[in-house]
Amino acid sequence: MYGLLAVVVVSFGVNWPVMSAGVRHISPVWMGAFRVGSSLLVFACMAVARGRLRLPPRSDWPIVASLALFGMSAVNILVFTALQIVPPGRSSVLTWTTPLWAVPIAAVFLGDRMTRSRWAGLALGIAGVVVLFEPWRLDWGDRQVVVGHLLLLLAAVINAAVSVHIRGHRWTITPLDALPWQLAGATAVLSLVAWLTEGAPRVEWTPLLVGNVAYQGVLVSGLALWAQIVIFRNIDPVSANLSMMGVPAIGVAASAVFAAEAVTFEVAAGLALIVSGVAVHLLSDRQRKPVDM
Repeated sequence: MYGLLAVVVVSFGVNWPVMSAGVRHISPVWMGAFRVGSSLLVFACMAVARGRLRLPPRSDWPIVASLALFGMSAVNILVFTALQIVPPGRSSVLTWTTPLWAVPIAAVFLGDRMTRSRWAGLALGIAGVVVLFEPWRLDWGDRQVVVGHLLLLLAAVINAAVSVHIRGHRWTITPLDALPWQLAGATAVLSLVAWLTEGAPRVEWTPLLVGNVAYQGVLVSGLALWAQIVIFRNIDPVSANLSMMGVPAIGVAASAVFAAEAVTFEVAAGLALIVSGVAVHLLSDRQRKPVDM
Protein backbone atom coordinates (compact mmCIF):
# COMPACT_ATOMS: atom_id res chain seq x y z
CA MET A 1 0.00 0.00 0.00
CA TYR A 2 2.87 2.40 0.74
CA GLY A 3 4.36 1.59 -2.66
CA LEU A 4 1.04 2.65 -4.24
CA LEU A 5 1.16 5.84 -2.16
CA ALA A 6 4.63 6.61 -3.53
CA VAL A 7 3.34 6.16 -7.09
CA VAL A 8 0.45 8.56 -6.37
CA VAL A 9 2.76 11.22 -4.89
CA VAL A 10 5.15 11.02 -7.85
CA SER A 11 2.27 11.09 -10.37
CA PHE A 12 0.73 14.20 -8.79
CA GLY A 13 4.10 15.93 -8.53
CA VAL A 14 5.18 15.23 -12.12
CA ASN A 15 1.77 16.47 -13.29
CA TRP A 16 2.76 20.11 -12.68
CA PRO A 17 5.25 20.44 -15.55
CA VAL A 18 2.88 18.31 -17.66
CA MET A 19 0.04 20.80 -17.04
CA SER A 20 2.37 23.71 -17.76
CA ALA A 21 3.32 22.14 -21.09
CA GLY A 22 -0.33 21.49 -21.92
CA VAL A 23 -1.45 25.12 -21.63
CA ARG A 24 1.17 26.11 -24.20
CA HIS A 25 -0.92 24.27 -26.81
CA ILE A 26 -4.48 24.38 -25.41
CA SER A 27 -6.23 27.46 -23.98
CA PRO A 28 -6.62 27.23 -20.17
CA VAL A 29 -10.38 26.70 -19.82
CA TRP A 30 -10.50 24.12 -22.61
CA MET A 31 -7.51 22.42 -20.98
CA GLY A 32 -9.54 22.13 -17.78
CA ALA A 33 -12.55 20.81 -19.69
CA PHE A 34 -10.49 18.14 -21.49
CA ARG A 35 -8.81 17.10 -18.24
CA VAL A 36 -12.04 16.83 -16.24
CA GLY A 37 -13.89 15.22 -19.14
CA SER A 38 -11.33 12.45 -19.57
CA SER A 39 -11.40 11.87 -15.80
CA LEU A 40 -15.20 11.60 -16.02
CA LEU A 41 -14.82 8.70 -18.46
CA VAL A 42 -12.62 6.83 -15.97
CA PHE A 43 -14.92 7.25 -12.96
CA ALA A 44 -18.12 6.66 -14.95
CA CYS A 45 -16.72 3.35 -16.23
CA MET A 46 -15.64 2.42 -12.70
CA ALA A 47 -19.10 3.25 -11.33
CA VAL A 48 -20.81 1.18 -14.02
CA ALA A 49 -18.45 -1.75 -13.38
CA ARG A 50 -19.22 -1.57 -9.65
CA GLY A 51 -22.95 -1.17 -10.25
CA ARG A 52 -22.86 2.13 -8.36
CA LEU A 53 -23.80 4.68 -11.05
CA ARG A 54 -26.98 6.17 -9.64
CA LEU A 55 -28.26 9.70 -9.16
CA PRO A 56 -27.28 11.12 -5.74
CA PRO A 57 -30.14 11.82 -3.30
CA ARG A 58 -31.27 15.42 -3.02
CA SER A 59 -29.49 15.84 0.34
CA ASP A 60 -26.13 15.38 -1.46
CA TRP A 61 -26.82 17.81 -4.30
CA PRO A 62 -25.27 20.80 -2.46
CA ILE A 63 -21.90 19.04 -2.03
CA VAL A 64 -21.98 17.75 -5.62
CA ALA A 65 -22.62 21.31 -6.84
CA SER A 66 -19.92 22.73 -4.54
CA LEU A 67 -17.28 20.38 -5.87
CA ALA A 68 -18.37 20.71 -9.51
CA LEU A 69 -18.59 24.51 -9.55
CA PHE A 70 -15.80 25.47 -7.19
CA GLY A 71 -13.50 22.54 -6.36
CA MET A 72 -13.20 21.48 -10.00
CA SER A 73 -14.38 24.21 -12.40
CA ALA A 74 -13.13 27.36 -10.64
CA VAL A 75 -9.88 25.78 -9.45
CA ASN A 76 -9.03 24.37 -12.90
CA ILE A 77 -9.66 27.75 -14.54
CA LEU A 78 -7.51 29.58 -11.98
CA VAL A 79 -4.63 27.09 -11.99
CA PHE A 80 -4.39 26.67 -15.77
CA THR A 81 -4.61 30.44 -16.27
CA ALA A 82 -1.85 31.00 -13.69
CA LEU A 83 0.37 28.34 -15.27
CA GLN A 84 0.66 30.57 -18.32
CA ILE A 85 2.46 33.06 -16.06
CA VAL A 86 3.96 31.30 -13.02
CA PRO A 87 6.50 28.43 -13.38
CA PRO A 88 5.05 24.97 -12.54
CA GLY A 89 7.30 24.23 -9.55
CA ARG A 90 6.43 27.49 -7.81
CA SER A 91 2.76 26.93 -8.75
CA SER A 92 2.73 23.49 -7.11
CA VAL A 93 4.03 24.95 -3.85
CA LEU A 94 1.55 27.85 -3.76
CA THR A 95 -1.37 25.53 -4.50
CA TRP A 96 -0.20 23.20 -1.72
CA THR A 97 -1.11 25.91 0.83
CA THR A 98 -4.69 24.57 0.74
CA PRO A 99 -4.39 22.71 4.11
CA LEU A 100 -3.24 25.93 5.78
CA TRP A 101 -6.28 27.97 4.75
CA ALA A 102 -8.60 25.10 5.71
CA VAL A 103 -7.61 25.58 9.37
CA PRO A 104 -9.12 29.07 9.96
CA ILE A 105 -12.07 28.33 7.62
CA ALA A 106 -12.93 25.22 9.65
CA ALA A 107 -12.58 27.26 12.84
CA VAL A 108 -15.19 29.75 11.57
CA PHE A 109 -17.69 27.35 9.97
CA LEU A 110 -17.21 24.05 11.85
CA GLY A 111 -16.21 25.39 15.25
CA ASP A 112 -12.73 23.82 15.23
CA ARG A 113 -10.52 25.19 17.97
CA MET A 114 -7.46 27.20 16.94
CA THR A 115 -4.78 25.65 19.16
CA ARG A 116 -1.27 27.01 19.59
CA SER A 117 0.10 24.39 17.22
CA ARG A 118 -2.45 25.33 14.57
CA TRP A 119 -1.55 29.01 14.90
CA ALA A 120 2.11 28.05 14.64
CA GLY A 121 1.49 25.93 11.53
CA LEU A 122 -0.50 28.73 9.91
CA ALA A 123 2.25 31.26 10.72
CA LEU A 124 4.93 28.99 9.20
CA GLY A 125 2.85 28.51 6.07
CA ILE A 126 2.17 32.22 5.63
CA ALA A 127 5.86 32.91 6.07
CA GLY A 128 6.52 30.40 3.28
CA VAL A 129 4.02 32.18 1.01
CA VAL A 130 5.75 35.51 1.69
CA VAL A 131 9.14 34.01 0.83
CA LEU A 132 7.73 32.54 -2.40
CA PHE A 133 6.23 35.88 -3.38
CA GLU A 134 9.65 37.51 -2.94
CA PRO A 135 8.09 40.96 -2.34
CA TRP A 136 11.60 42.45 -2.13
CA ARG A 137 12.28 41.36 -5.74
CA LEU A 138 8.82 41.23 -7.27
CA ASP A 139 8.20 43.72 -10.03
CA TRP A 140 4.94 45.16 -8.69
CA GLY A 141 4.54 47.03 -11.94
CA ASP A 142 4.28 43.70 -13.79
CA ARG A 143 0.58 43.08 -13.27
CA GLN A 144 0.65 39.61 -14.86
CA VAL A 145 3.18 38.20 -12.40
CA VAL A 146 1.30 39.53 -9.38
CA VAL A 147 -2.05 38.30 -10.71
CA GLY A 148 -0.61 34.86 -11.51
CA HIS A 149 0.52 34.35 -7.92
CA LEU A 150 -2.79 35.64 -6.55
CA LEU A 151 -4.78 33.30 -8.82
CA LEU A 152 -2.92 30.30 -7.37
CA LEU A 153 -3.53 31.46 -3.81
CA LEU A 154 -7.22 32.00 -4.61
CA ALA A 155 -7.37 28.45 -6.02
CA ALA A 156 -5.82 27.14 -2.78
CA VAL A 157 -8.35 29.06 -0.65
CA ILE A 158 -11.29 27.79 -2.75
CA ASN A 159 -9.98 24.23 -2.42
CA ALA A 160 -9.70 24.74 1.33
CA ALA A 161 -13.28 26.01 1.58
CA VAL A 162 -14.54 23.04 -0.43
CA SER A 163 -12.57 20.61 1.75
CA VAL A 164 -14.24 22.11 4.83
CA HIS A 165 -17.63 21.73 3.13
CA ILE A 166 -16.80 18.08 2.41
CA ARG A 167 -15.93 17.46 6.06
CA GLY A 168 -18.99 19.28 7.37
CA HIS A 169 -21.45 17.66 4.95
CA ARG A 170 -23.55 14.71 6.14
CA TRP A 171 -23.00 12.26 3.32
CA THR A 172 -25.79 9.94 2.17
CA ILE A 173 -23.64 8.32 -0.52
CA THR A 174 -19.87 7.97 -0.42
CA PRO A 175 -17.63 10.63 -2.00
CA LEU A 176 -16.42 8.00 -4.49
CA ASP A 177 -19.98 7.37 -5.68
CA ALA A 178 -20.55 11.13 -6.00
CA LEU A 179 -17.44 11.71 -8.15
CA PRO A 180 -18.94 10.88 -11.58
CA TRP A 181 -21.71 13.42 -11.02
CA GLN A 182 -19.28 16.08 -9.79
CA LEU A 183 -17.06 15.48 -12.81
CA ALA A 184 -20.07 15.56 -15.17
CA GLY A 185 -21.16 18.91 -13.72
CA ALA A 186 -17.64 20.33 -13.94
CA THR A 187 -17.20 19.11 -17.53
CA ALA A 188 -20.45 20.83 -18.54
CA VAL A 189 -19.55 24.08 -16.75
CA LEU A 190 -15.98 24.22 -18.06
CA SER A 191 -17.07 23.42 -21.62
CA LEU A 192 -19.71 26.17 -21.54
CA VAL A 193 -17.33 28.75 -20.04
CA ALA A 194 -14.62 27.77 -22.54
CA TRP A 195 -16.99 28.12 -25.50
CA LEU A 196 -18.21 31.53 -24.30
CA THR A 197 -14.79 32.96 -23.43
CA GLU A 198 -12.37 31.17 -25.77
CA GLY A 199 -14.61 30.09 -28.64
CA ALA A 200 -14.48 26.69 -30.29
CA PRO A 201 -11.37 24.69 -29.35
CA ARG A 202 -8.54 25.24 -31.79
CA VAL A 203 -6.11 22.43 -31.06
CA GLU A 204 -3.53 20.79 -33.30
CA TRP A 205 -3.60 17.32 -31.79
CA THR A 206 -0.31 15.44 -31.81
CA PRO A 207 0.51 12.12 -30.13
CA LEU A 208 2.48 14.05 -27.49
CA LEU A 209 -0.43 16.39 -26.73
CA VAL A 210 -2.90 13.49 -26.57
CA GLY A 211 -0.53 11.82 -24.10
CA ASN A 212 -0.34 15.05 -22.09
CA VAL A 213 -4.14 15.27 -21.72
CA ALA A 214 -4.42 11.53 -21.04
CA TYR A 215 -1.78 11.75 -18.32
CA GLN A 216 -3.63 14.61 -16.61
CA GLY A 217 -7.16 13.30 -16.95
CA VAL A 218 -6.94 9.51 -17.10
CA LEU A 219 -3.84 8.78 -15.03
CA VAL A 220 -3.66 11.62 -12.47
CA SER A 221 -7.24 12.88 -12.09
CA GLY A 222 -8.61 9.40 -12.76
CA LEU A 223 -6.57 6.38 -11.71
CA ALA A 224 -4.21 8.16 -9.28
CA LEU A 225 -7.12 9.93 -7.58
CA TRP A 226 -8.92 6.59 -7.24
CA ALA A 227 -5.72 5.07 -5.79
CA GLN A 228 -5.48 7.97 -3.32
CA ILE A 229 -9.03 7.25 -2.12
CA VAL A 230 -8.14 3.56 -1.65
CA ILE A 231 -4.97 4.52 0.25
CA PHE A 232 -6.81 6.89 2.60
CA ARG A 233 -9.22 4.07 3.46
CA ASN A 234 -6.39 1.71 4.42
CA ILE A 235 -3.65 3.89 5.93
CA ASP A 236 -3.67 6.15 8.97
CA PRO A 237 -4.91 9.51 7.55
CA VAL A 238 -2.18 11.54 9.23
CA SER A 239 0.55 9.31 7.79
CA ALA A 240 -1.09 9.43 4.35
CA ASN A 241 -1.46 13.21 4.42
CA LEU A 242 2.12 13.67 5.60
CA SER A 243 3.28 11.49 2.72
CA MET A 244 1.23 13.59 0.28
CA MET A 245 3.36 16.57 1.30
CA GLY A 246 5.94 15.08 -1.05
CA VAL A 247 3.80 16.27 -4.00
CA PRO A 248 5.07 19.89 -4.11
CA ALA A 249 8.65 18.69 -3.55
CA ILE A 250 8.31 16.33 -6.53
CA GLY A 251 6.64 19.16 -8.43
CA VAL A 252 9.64 21.44 -7.86
CA ALA A 253 12.13 18.69 -8.77
CA ALA A 254 10.17 17.59 -11.87
CA SER A 255 9.85 21.20 -13.03
CA ALA A 256 13.61 21.63 -12.70
CA VAL A 257 14.21 18.52 -14.81
CA PHE A 258 11.46 18.79 -17.43
CA ALA A 259 10.78 22.54 -17.56
CA ALA A 260 14.27 23.85 -16.76
CA GLU A 261 12.87 25.83 -13.83
CA ALA A 262 15.58 27.12 -11.50
CA VAL A 263 15.24 25.92 -7.90
CA THR A 264 16.06 29.22 -6.19
CA PHE A 265 16.68 29.69 -2.49
CA GLU A 266 13.27 31.37 -2.20
CA VAL A 267 11.45 28.40 -3.78
CA ALA A 268 13.29 25.90 -1.56
CA ALA A 269 12.79 27.98 1.61
CA GLY A 270 9.13 28.66 0.81
CA LEU A 271 8.53 24.96 0.19
CA ALA A 272 10.22 24.02 3.48
CA LEU A 273 8.18 26.56 5.48
CA ILE A 274 4.85 25.62 3.88
CA VAL A 275 5.43 21.87 4.26
CA SER A 276 6.50 22.43 7.90
CA GLY A 277 3.34 24.42 8.53
CA VAL A 278 1.13 21.71 7.06
CA ALA A 279 3.01 19.03 9.04
CA VAL A 280 2.49 20.90 12.32
CA HIS A 281 -1.22 21.14 11.56
CA LEU A 282 -1.55 17.45 10.62
CA LEU A 283 0.38 16.19 13.63
CA SER A 284 -1.82 18.26 15.94
CA ASP A 285 -4.94 16.75 14.38
CA ARG A 286 -4.49 13.00 14.85
CA GLN A 287 -7.88 12.55 16.48
CA ARG A 288 -9.96 13.72 13.52
CA LYS A 289 -12.33 11.05 12.29
CA PRO A 290 -11.74 10.38 8.56
CA VAL A 291 -14.58 10.72 6.07
CA ASP A 292 -15.97 7.40 4.80
CA MET A 293 -14.84 7.02 1.20
